[in-house]
Amino acid sequence: MRYLIIASLLLILSAGCKKDNFEKPKSTLSGRVVYDKNALGLRSNGVQVELWQHGYALFSKIPVYVGQNGAFSAILFDGDYKLVLRQGNGPWLDNADSIDVKVSGATNVDITVKPYFIITNASFTKSGTQLTATVSVQQVNNNLPLEAVNLYIGNTNIVDQVNSIRSVSAKPDISGAFTMQLTLPADAAYFARVGVKTAGVAEQVYSEIKEVK
Repeated sequence: MRYLIIASLLLILSAGCKKDNFEKPKSTLSGRVVYDKNALGLRSNGVQVELWQHGYALFSKIPVYVGQNGAFSAILFDGDYKLVLRQGNGPWLDNADSIDVKVSGATNVDITVKPYFIITNASFTKSGTQLTATVSVQQVNNNLPLEAVNLYIGNTNIVDQVNSIRSVSAKPDISGAFTMQLTLPADAAYFARVGVKTAGVAEQVYSEIKEVK
């Protein structure tokens, strides 16, 4: 009986050591969602990329959210992965093609997409409680029409259709630069951003976020 107890304790200690020595993922896969080599402005954690790895009994996706600056990052084990965008999840034409990625240490890969619209530039000026945005919008493909251009403001540097305190919408002629105006809640500093909404598409393409004082 005494020997059985000692043997059981040794087995428990051995299992505990194996658990403690379990290797954690150490490699980093990072990248951007780009058009014409430029990262697209997106809603914070609104767009998701998926990583898939074959060769294991449990074959399931590894979801990775894209930040508002179009960048994403994940800590992974070294190995071969397939990187795909979720269908119908972004403000661009769907593409079912996957990207083969070999992760080894620090690995970088960009995902090229074809958005419906892009913002070529945006500037913001403040006078008292009046905010004026000047923006240019370019249609990249004609598959879907423009629904609206939206001006958002927020109290933090995360601003989009979900994270904002005030907004105004317009459906302008996008053949040239145009202006939009919004009355601020008070004469104070805010963060501003313009989003372009495509008809029938939930997510928008955004300009860079700017602090207006």
